[in-house]
Amino acid sequence: MARPTPRERLAPARRRLPAAIRTTPEGQLEHAFDKLLVNFGVEILKIVPGRVSTEVDARLSFDMQGSIDKARRIIALYQEAGVHKDRVLIKLASTWEGIQAAKILEAEYGIHCNLTLLFSFAQAVACAEAKVTLISPFVGRILDWYKKSTGKTYTSVDDPGVLSVQSIYNYYKRHGYNTIVMGASFRNTGEIEELTGCDFLTISPGLLEELENSTKALAPRLSVASAAVLDIPKVSFDEKTFRWALNEDAMATEKLSEGIRNFAKDGLKLEDMLRAKIAA
Repeated sequence: MARPTPRERLAPARRRLPAAIRTTPEGQLEHAFDKLLVNFGVEILKIVPGRVSTEVDARLSFDMQGSIDKARRIIALYQEAGVHKDRVLIKLASTWEGIQAAKILEAEYGIHCNLTLLFSFAQAVACAEAKVTLISPFVGRILDWYKKSTGKTYTSVDDPGVLSVQSIYNYYKRHGYNTIVMGASFRNTGEIEELTGCDFLTISPGLLEELENSTKALAPRLSVASAAVLDIPKVSFDEKTFRWALNEDAMATEKLSEGIRNFAKDGLKLEDMLRAKIAA
């Protein structure tokens, strides 16, 4: 099997009809890639009672229709494995195209979405307006950027990542949005303490162990009731205002781009391993 050039490998994955996906070596590779992700998800769902997130190829982050097609293909593979779509979250980058793909997947196909690489208020508002199921704002990565950019040391109270998630949570609850806020990418237990009361938090085993061994009492910092009385004006973003707001936020722009590049690199590594197995 001829190896693709670096440019070809980084190009957005081409869409194919599912019936034809195994007819070429490249199609076999794509099918193997998707099937492997689904197989991992199926195994996880044997252990956890809730949902599992499965990611759309990061190279489709700026391809709305490509993301929709890929998401539907992933869900079809889960259904072939006996897993109902309600137990799956399709994970998409929080680009404008990713958010619009999620809007269509949720409304037209009943496919639940998890919008990741979310670093800004504009991204969060656009996700809420698209009625996506869940967002994953990255607390620690926001902190990392500000520490590197400013050279400052932050406490849990003034942690930029914590403040970002608090503002998103309060906005959602104040204006009655149903999108779940799941804080992610924590650097310390202090960040977690400041976000107690948030809808969901995804916490690493090490930090969970620290919390388990702690005798500190945790009182909720966030609640629907407290958010309901806040004076938070409602805003809205179309494509032009969204892109401008994201462009004006250097942290969000840089971390979103960096995240997409890194996810794509990881995907290419997996492709290389699968390509070698297929060739063998």
